[in-house]
Parts: sequence; structure tokens; C-alpha cells
Amino acid sequence: MPEVILEVKNLEFSFRTYGGVVKAVRDISFEVRKGELLGIVGESGCGKSVSVQCILRLNPEPPGFFEGGEILYEGKDIVKMSNRELRKIRGVEIGFIFQDPMTSLNPTMRVGKQIEEIFVGRKEVSRAEAKERALEILKLVGINEPERRYRQYPHELSGGMKQRVMIAIALVGQPGIIIADEPTTSLDVTIEAQILDILKELQEKFMTSIILITHDLGVVAKMCDRVLVMYGGKIVEEGPVNAIFYETAHPYTSGLIQSIATLDTSRDEELVPIEGTPPDLFSPPAGCPFAARCEYAMEICGMMMPDRTQVTPEHYSACWLLHEYAPDVKLPAVARTMETDEEAPSPEQVEMEERI
Repeated sequence: MPEVILEVKNLEFSFRTYGGVVKAVRDISFEVRKGELLGIVGESGCGKSVSVQCILRLNPEPPGFFEGGEILYEGKDIVKMSNRELRKIRGVEIGFIFQDPMTSLNPTMRVGKQIEEIFVGRKEVSRAEAKERALEILKLVGINEPERRYRQYPHELSGGMKQRVMIAIALVGQPGIIIADEPTTSLDVTIEAQILDILKELQEKFMTSIILITHDLGVVAKMCDRVLVMYGGKIVEEGPVNAIFYETAHPYTSGLIQSIATLDTSRDEELVPIEGTPPDLFSPPAGCPFAARCEYAMEICGMMMPDRTQVTPEHYSACWLLHEYAPDVKLPAVARTMETDEEAPSPEQVEMEERI
């Protein structure tokens, strides 16, 4: 088992608003291991971004505030750290790639100076060394003519180039953990593939741990080692990427998988949406947050949050269907996968059918 370098325990984070208190993150626990790529998936508003921004205390406080929990990094609780202690971690030991490079970069500063900002106040790094590191990291993330790009302003770069600069800023301090919050949202598919390849290559080369926030299950399947599935401010399922896709143990995860097209999906086949709307986090439900939208919901689902149940040694799910007294239900995503495996035609059958 790889070394655990970050541990989140029973984290709760809320926002005070004019309409009341929004309970954005509700009692979540997870760990990040050395050298792994951990994916966090879920629909908009489920708490993905708020959860990871808590790790570096990037959510504004106020209106945000911690209601409970710990974030342990090298034995120290980030929740209790002072601003001075946080500055020693941000960008240096834990890097962050923001969602939109268009608004995350300072339009009034040259690219090189923005990369070098991480070294401000660090006497052990001279100006010449900071520039050398900046040029090295620009080259590493696939930016051509690094000397020229170093002197340019963000508006002179393309969207893909800006995102590479964001990765360079996150990497220049050589952090042990990088948090990437939907880093390819505003990019076209070609540039998206290049950015993801860069992240994967850097992870393998430097054994850097990456937390990847996304709503794209295709990206998760390609990139991640382990996956957390979030819904309504809670983690409803977690496990190795193959377990999440092929041994799905929560109806919400099953719904996500059912709602996307695969290579086997015919042109005439309709995708299956998840009916209903997410829960109101001003007044979150007492039971499972997915109960109101779940076709398998039982009376207890709306009354009590299910315990985190171990499905296999690394696979966990919070669902009452896993209780010994629950009815035996085979989730559609699993059923479809198994059916495909059993009934897949041979190449000879396919050729014969095409001739007929």
C-alpha cells in the first residue's frame, strides 16, 4: 500500500448567505496516497471544488466556515494553521491548477513573473535561479520558445497555452500534491487530450500525487487510479477505477454511467437521464441525499444516512442496498457490462452478419 500523504477526516464546510447556511460539504473522509491520481466526480453543485479548495483554505472565510473535521498533511492539521503556515504550503508543497486560466492569470503581469511568484520571500532562491526554474518548467509542460513566452502577457497566449502556464505555476515549486480543478473545461478536445497527457506524464515522472476534479467519466477512465463519487455534499462511493465502472455499488454512480454514450451505443439508442433535481443544501435531507431520485429507494433511505460499507478491500459505498436485509438488486450499469461480456459476438459472427 503506497504511503498516505494527505488525510481528510469528517470534513464539514458551509457558507453563510442571506438565504441561510449552505452545507456544501457534509462529513466527508478520504486519503491521498503518494504517486496516485485520485479522481473526484459528480454533477455541478455536489461539493467537489469546495472540498479540494478546503485543502489549501482557498474558500473565502467568511462567508465560508469549517463546521468540523481535520485535514492532516504531514501530521499537521491544515484547518488550524495560521496564514503564515499556509503560505509555506501553498504552491510549494501543494500546487493548485484552477478551472479557468482566462481569469486565473493576472493580465497585468508577464507570464515569467507569475511563475516566479512562488519564490518571493524565499532567500535561498536567487533571481537568476528563479528565472532558470521558470524556463525549465515552461519547457517541461510543452511550451515552445520558453524565453519568448516568459516575457509575454497572458492575452498573447492561446487557451491551451494559458492552461500550460497554469500547470507550470503549479509545478514550479515541485510540490508533492497537485490539485487540478477541472483543468480542461474551457478547452477543445484536442488541447484537452494534450493537457491530460502532460499531467499523466508528470505524475509518472515525478511520482507526484494528483487530485483531479472532473464531471467527465471518460477522463476518469483514462487517467485515474482511484475515484471518489460525490453527491449532495457527501461521498457516496469510492474505489479503484475498474471497480467504480464494472462493479458499481451505488445507484447514483450507476445513473452517471448509464447517462453517457459508449462505443457500443447505437445512433438510435436513447441515453438514460437521472430524473429529478439535486437536494437543497440549505436544508439537506436526513437520509441518503440521492433517495428522492433513486428508483430503488426504500423507506429507511429517506430517514437515515447509510453507513460506508466495504464491497471489496478497496471499494466502499454508502447505500442501504448493501445491507443484509435489503432486496437483491442488480444495478443497470453492472448488468449491461456483464451482458456485453457474455454475449459479445465473435469477429466471424460480425463478418457474417455484415454479409447478410
